[in-house]
Amino acid sequence: MAITQQDILKALSYVEEPDLGKDLVTLNMIENIQINGKNISFTVILTTPACPLKELIQNACIRAIHTMVDKEANVTVNLTSRVTTARDANSAILKEVKNIIAIASGKGGVGKSTVTANLAIALSQMGAKVGLIDADISGPSMPLMFNAEDERPRVFQTPDGRNLIEPIERYGIKIISIGFLAPAENAVVWRGPMASSALKQFISDCDWGQLDYLLIDLPPGTSDIHLTLVQTVPVTGAIIVTTPQKVALADAQKGLQMFRQPQINVPVLGIIENMAYFTPAELPQNKYFIFGEGGGQQLATKWQVPLLGQIPLVQSIRESGDNGRPEVIQPESLAGRIFEEVAQAVAQQVSVRNAGLAKTKVVPINT
Repeated sequence: MAITQQDILKALSYVEEPDLGKDLVTLNMIENIQINGKNISFTVILTTPACPLKELIQNACIRAIHTMVDKEANVTVNLTSRVTTARDANSAILKEVKNIIAIASGKGGVGKSTVTANLAIALSQMGAKVGLIDADISGPSMPLMFNAEDERPRVFQTPDGRNLIEPIERYGIKIISIGFLAPAENAVVWRGPMASSALKQFISDCDWGQLDYLLIDLPPGTSDIHLTLVQTVPVTGAIIVTTPQKVALADAQKGLQMFRQPQINVPVLGIIENMAYFTPAELPQNKYFIFGEGGGQQLATKWQVPLLGQIPLVQSIRESGDNGRPEVIQPESLAGRIFEEVAQAVAQQVSVRNAGLAKTKVVPINT
């Protein structure tokens, strides 16, 4: 008997997407089925180009066809991606941005901006369209980290008369920062409302275009900037960056609790533990837990969120940030590969969040 599309779909209905807990057919992830005798091909639409389970899903599809359709079939599984979103299609602000991710820390000095820069580039290298807002108005660091300190954004007028800022592009990332608008040696001393106004302008008056992920590098602590963000745009989820020691964990916990307050209710996608251990370049297999061990995991376990990854304390991460060439673009960098794994975990959690939780909304807060 000739193989039919229904035979293929029936077999693939037994292949489960591991993160989402449903089969590929129910999730509408199968397209373009082609059958020519025993030659079978089809496309699997993944929920992100950074999916860490590509090979597992591909092998499961081939196994299902061989088991339930024809053990001698020549099966070709084409993998592509369509990043999911939980945003309301009628959203007026950033309407072409699928996911807005807040990256926060309880205290300064934990490497949040370094983590954000490397995550953005890692997601882009995997095929996603990525933007980055440096929302740390008083201490912007993205111009330095992206080797763009001397860049100035272009302002242009749209056909309807609006003036828009064109973000700076580096390493495939669209970036905006107050550091592009003020001399590097000048201190930006602004009251809360002024800083909040700058963030709103970065969100609504920049030409972001189509993005899969827009990362927001928030200032340390819990401040007006955080409230302005969740009041202005529907935030897909938040990531908390911490180091292992108790003082950082105590402050990180406050940041996490802020997003979980009932009136804010932004899903926490997970914890990233930075400076988790020290590894000397000459002894790459050795780990020295200078700031304590397991703090990030303890925090993740307590609040029942994933530990997205542990970034080592290595000299090259600091040097690459200072040189404007983040670690993740360095060839054969072990730390760079760790950032890639963390980026995959972030994309994975965004997909799980979008499949399992309600659409994001702007937070109404009465102050």
